[in-house]
Order: sequence, then structure tokens, then C-alpha cells
Amino acid sequence: MAAPTAPMGPSALGQTGPGSMAPWCSVSSGPSRYVLGMQELFRGHSKTREFLAHSAKVHSVAWSCDGRRLASGSFDKTASVFLLEKDRLVKENNYRGHGDSVDQLCWHPSNPDLFVTASGDKTIRIWDVRTTKCIATVNTKGENINICWSPDGQTIAVGNKDDVVTFIDAKTHRSKAEEQFKFEVNEISWNNDNNMFFLTNGNGCINILSYPELKPVQSINAHPSNCICIKFDPMGKYFATGSADALVSLWDVDELVCVRCFSRLDWPVRTLSFSHDGKMLASASEDHFIDIAEVETGDKLWEVQCESPTFTVAWHPKRPLLAFACDDKDGKYDSSREAGTVKLFGLPNDS
Repeated sequence: MAAPTAPMGPSALGQTGPGSMAPWCSVSSGPSRYVLGMQELFRGHSKTREFLAHSAKVHSVAWSCDGRRLASGSFDKTASVFLLEKDRLVKENNYRGHGDSVDQLCWHPSNPDLFVTASGDKTIRIWDVRTTKCIATVNTKGENINICWSPDGQTIAVGNKDDVVTFIDAKTHRSKAEEQFKFEVNEISWNNDNNMFFLTNGNGCINILSYPELKPVQSINAHPSNCICIKFDPMGKYFATGSADALVSLWDVDELVCVRCFSRLDWPVRTLSFSHDGKMLASASEDHFIDIAEVETGDKLWEVQCESPTFTVAWHPKRPLLAFACDDKDGKYDSSREAGTVKLFGLPNDS
């Protein structure tokens, strides 16, 4: 399970969508009311602020379900948690214990106090922000790079570099099932109904398994090259995938057909996030901007400028605030030193 970070070069011009399956190039008749309204909002809230989180690059950011806290995981082997106070992030704690890079983390879907981290040290750790301690360390077989929590809160799935996905009982902290795949597994996710499990793979496919049986349901040829990331929209209507072909494709959850593509990025799409209302999709890559699209039309709604490649993006679960982290260098003192900051876009310009 290779971590999808290697640059693959700008996308070819004149590229068609995933298998040219979708009416994604249909021309819309001017921006929608929603786009105009959000653009108006962002004109007054286009400020990005950065907050020191780590001593090395940040690989993952995620919001708690109530939106009060933002967690980040870093190459420096720690996780940090911030409280969102008015228009800034205030660092609450730094969580130590992992022996290697924290590559991904996620929060419990309904308990705003619990989050879990996946590390290259062959463990996952569950943390409780009320005690600031690790409440469980679960040993796994390989170097972990992907993690997700099931929508019902009962199971944590973790994927490692050897393409093994382990399903861990969130209460007993014991492994319930383990699947070895014959292809490169990238990002993993349950659907919102908790009855299917999705994987993106190195052959450009989306593999769907029934859950909890883990029987193959379908394999979709989604992209002509490596399919890197996947996200489900909070409304349960769509999911989106990002690929090394620099395209983001939007899929109808029920029909499992591609309904739209977004093609404004030039580099492999590393990270995706739907806004809380399911109407905006942020996507990012090594391009020096984050694309924000209207989901229903694919129209460009905004772009957030960055100075370097973006590793991770996450919309706030209740507000139009976007957390993200880039491969920034701390130029003030040492141009090779990683900055270790998390950023917040969508703040009032006068804040």
C-alpha cells in the first residue's frame, strides 16, 4: 500500500473523464445562486491563518464531530489537538507515544472526545481528549497509512503498506477481521449506511465489499491511473474519488455511476473533503491552490492559494471553514526545515 505522495507530472491536456462516462463537460448557464452566495461570503472571509502544530510536516487534519476541535497528525510522530475559538485555533494538547510518523487520523463519528491515529510503528492508538492519555494501543502487522472509523462507531479499519486491511472492534480493541488484497490499496471508507466498504486502488479502480461479510460486490474502473483518495458526502448522495490523472470524479452512491468530473488540477489529487451541507467539494494536490467546486454543477466556486503542495484538507462539520496542511518550509530560519503548521481558510478578512 504505497502512500500516494510521489509526483507524477502534470495531467495531459485534453484529457477525457473517467472512461468518458459522464456528461461532465456540459456547459452550465452561469453560476448558481448557491455559488454566488458562497463567493460573496468568501470575498469577506478569504483569510487564511496558520497555527504551529508540529516540528515536522503535517500529514492529516480532521475535525471532531461537533466541530469544537481539530486534530493533526505529523511526521514528528505526534498528534496535536486544537480548540476552535472564534476565529482561531488554540492548541490544547500534543499527544506522544507513537514510534514513527502519524500518517492518518480520524475522530469517532459521534463521540467528540475520541480520536484514533495510524502510524508506521505498526500500531494504532485511541486517544481521549478528556484525559489526554492513550486509552488503547492496538498492535497491527504492518506499517499503517490509512484509517477510518465506521459510521456506527463500532469498528476501526486500518490499512497498511502491505495492502492488508484490519478491522478492529472499537470497544474490545481486538481484531475482528483481516483482508489481504492483491492490489495496491490506497484510501478506505465505509459508506454512510455502514453496509458497504470501499477501497481505492493502484489500478484506478474502486473496490466495493459488503459489510460486515467483506464479500466483493463490485469493482469499478474509475480512472485510467492510480485511484488515490475517496470521500463520502455527509448527505449520502455522492462519493468522490481523486486520482493520479489529476481528475476528481463524483459518483452517485445508489447507482454507482460517475455523474461529473472536476479537472482544474494538474497534479495527482491527494485529498478531498465535502462541506457539511454536501454542496462544496475541496480537492488538493501539488498544485499551489486548493480547488473548491460546487458539487451539483462542477463549477469553480473559489480557490485557496498555497505556497506548496497540500497533503490534507477537511471542511468544518458545521461552518464554511477549511482546515488544511501543506509541505511548507520555515523560510525565516532554515529553508529546508519543515514548518509543521495547520491552516484555516474562511476567516473574516478583518480578523
